[in-house]
Amino acid sequence: MRFILINSEAFAILLSDHMTHDSVRIGLVSISDRASQGVYEDQGVPALQAWFGETLENPVEYVARLIPDEQPQIESTLIELADTARCALVLTTGGTGPAPRDVTPEATLAVAHKVLPGFGEAMRAVSLKYVPTAILSRQVGVTRGGCLILNLPGQPKAIKETLDGIFAAVPYCIDLIGGPYLEARPETVTVFRPKSALRK
Repeated sequence: MRFILINSEAFAILLSDHMTHDSVRIGLVSISDRASQGVYEDQGVPALQAWFGETLENPVEYVARLIPDEQPQIESTLIELADTARCALVLTTGGTGPAPRDVTPEATLAVAHKVLPGFGEAMRAVSLKYVPTAILSRQVGVTRGGCLILNLPGQPKAIKETLDGIFAAVPYCIDLIGGPYLEARPETVTVFRPKSALRK
């Protein structure tokens, strides 16, 4: 066995940060008939990866899926990510409106163990600051075992606005269902936890 000594303060800080933050697996599900058929390039998953890359201090492993607006496929994908891949957090983009093919909320509720109405209410409240059509959104937040599942809008701008507005409550929710301790960079989102839940 060989040991390599690296005399670098920057490397030591990087290694220290990596060792002190819990790793997390996040499922990213872009739901779109046309994007899944290659009609246009998906923008949902890249937007989510960019947001988490800027925000989270934790080491992240992404499990990404691009699927059509088919309720059985959405349900099976959410079950796979929660039960088999063991994602602590799953985010969907698209399919939350009133159109006939918009079935993401139905699929999410069908696989839920508990429904968290506050997330849907908060996401619509955030979006209403930007567009009046936010009242048409049917986004939901649920848990399935130790996984939190949230429905997000499909457009990159709306994804960022929504996550900026609601993510402060996400880490403590994941704490409560037995997931990793998520931490955000201070200049991005101020995570809220009760004092009793703060890691010493």
